[in-house]
Amino acid sequence: MTPPPARRRRTGANGSTPTLNLPRRGAVRRAQAITTYGVGSLIAVDHESFIVSGLDQADRSWSDREAPRIHERRLERLLDVVCFRLPPASDDGSTDGVRVRRFPLMHSCPECNELQKHRDFSPPAGRSVCGTCEVDLVPSRFVVACEAGHLDEFPYWQWVHRSADPGARTFGKCGGKLRMRTSGRTSSLRSILISCTCGKAPEVSMEGSFRKKALKDLGLTCRGTRPWLGASVPAEGCGRPLRTLQRGSSSVWQPVLKSALSIPPWSNGRADPLAGHWEKLRKYHDRTRVEAYLDAVFDEPWPLSLDEVMTLLDAEREEEAEGDAAPSFDHRYRALRNKEYERLRAGNDESEHSREEEFVCESPLGEQSLLDPLGVTGPMLVKKLREVRALKAFTRLVDAESTTDAKEMALSEEPLRWLPAMEVRGEGVFLRLDEERLAIWEKAPAVAARAERMRTAHQRVLEQRADDPARAVPSPATPRMVLLHTLAHVLINEWSLEAGYPAASLRERLYATDEMAGMLVYTATSDSAGSLGGLVAQGEPERLAQVIRSAVRRAEWCSSDPLCVESEASGTIGTNLAACHACVMLPETSCEHNNILLDRALLVGTPDDARLGFFANILGH
Repeated sequence: MTPPPARRRRTGANGSTPTLNLPRRGAVRRAQAITTYGVGSLIAVDHESFIVSGLDQADRSWSDREAPRIHERRLERLLDVVCFRLPPASDDGSTDGVRVRRFPLMHSCPECNELQKHRDFSPPAGRSVCGTCEVDLVPSRFVVACEAGHLDEFPYWQWVHRSADPGARTFGKCGGKLRMRTSGRTSSLRSILISCTCGKAPEVSMEGSFRKKALKDLGLTCRGTRPWLGASVPAEGCGRPLRTLQRGSSSVWQPVLKSALSIPPWSNGRADPLAGHWEKLRKYHDRTRVEAYLDAVFDEPWPLSLDEVMTLLDAEREEEAEGDAAPSFDHRYRALRNKEYERLRAGNDESEHSREEEFVCESPLGEQSLLDPLGVTGPMLVKKLREVRALKAFTRLVDAESTTDAKEMALSEEPLRWLPAMEVRGEGVFLRLDEERLAIWEKAPAVAARAERMRTAHQRVLEQRADDPARAVPSPATPRMVLLHTLAHVLINEWSLEAGYPAASLRERLYATDEMAGMLVYTATSDSAGSLGGLVAQGEPERLAQVIRSAVRRAEWCSSDPLCVESEASGTIGTNLAACHACVMLPETSCEHNNILLDRALLVGTPDDARLGFFANILGH
């Protein structure tokens, strides 16, 4: 995606120019600064290309008014930070914003065909044009990256001189200048031709530059460059293999996002003034010592009563992962989800709380026995919810959901005690599958074998991407996880048709372990589509039963059948079975797992074996 074009140069609040006189190059939505154009990503503005800068200077450049601090204690504890900050929402009176740097530096001129660094074209100040031809320069379409998250310029010089004599292959020693032209015969890489005026190497095309070992054959490995941190930051030692990528490829930048729902007792915002004090308060188990600490830090009256503080401390300790003195990040994140599942099951009645309560979850008024034939139970109407999504890090080339910490790139050179995040409010419907019926179904040999095929394929990919296959992240694919995931997708598609919601404005949140079998479909967007009550109305048992029946019947047939339903492997890296864009796949913003681990055969069965489907009984099989 390309942000809106640049607006006029910003001025200060009194009409004066900002202190640093930084020109505005475009604008993006606040949410995009977390999910699409976060730190380290490439962003195209008109005919220019930039990389979003790191956060080392953000504490000074982001004002509290434009980038306020927000809190979600459970997520702060998971990510070991004291607060989150919203990306700055700037206007014409703002003095700063999200900073960017020009990248890639290599540009070409479509008029004179020269290929060199941007500054070597001698462009006028503030413009990206060839100083000779006065036409817009074109940023390099190609960059190189490694799986550790580093990013660099494409090595055009080495690519052109790869067949020249050894003396001419030394970077910059041939005495010539690079040129780039397009033959115009095709739109393939073969038509992009690179040459050097030294005459020691023939003109070559870009064909073959995307081969996995193309740069390794040139003797090139990653230098560990991090252009989003600036030229003054030294390169890290790396040496990993490099891959050529299109500048706009989704593989260039993948966000590592972590999120949490605000649930009681943290959901009324009253604990926010104690942010930054919890680590010290957690050391005290005695009420007297907690009271003494609060008395020393806060003037009367305290933000919370002593009883409320003790209740919050008990809630923190209760959420700790059990059975491990030093639980891993995955264990702690699972414990966070477990507590959400318990709260969604238990509910939180609005009438018992103040208007500031940000989590309201109630049982529907209708007859819930209508859902029993479907194997669905425990629907809850989530009338108010708040979700905080934080940008923890980012990856390149590898899927952020399957990576390890070793392949996550930090957002700054120095450790920060905060992370950029967004908060969204909305509503949703929570439901569970009947445990007794689910246990019988998932033990069926055919069901287990089908899920095992997906798990094996996914695990193979995870091991290939891990530095140490023995420490690869275990695949979450189980029969109940795939079933819940696919059911959530077909319900989102159905509600987008029945209730008028755009599919991209609905989102899933899955709770699928041996102890959990539920899902939350919710609207968590920053616009008005998130809080109009339309989705909650769909959770009443009578309407919910109709929606589930309609969604399952719709999933029984796909316009790509019989190819789709009989597929042995489909989707990204072969981790789906009967799933495609014509039936169950969703926009990326809606899916927790990047549209993998889907199989509608586990919903409706296959022509050869209808018993595979959990909902086969309502289809008349």
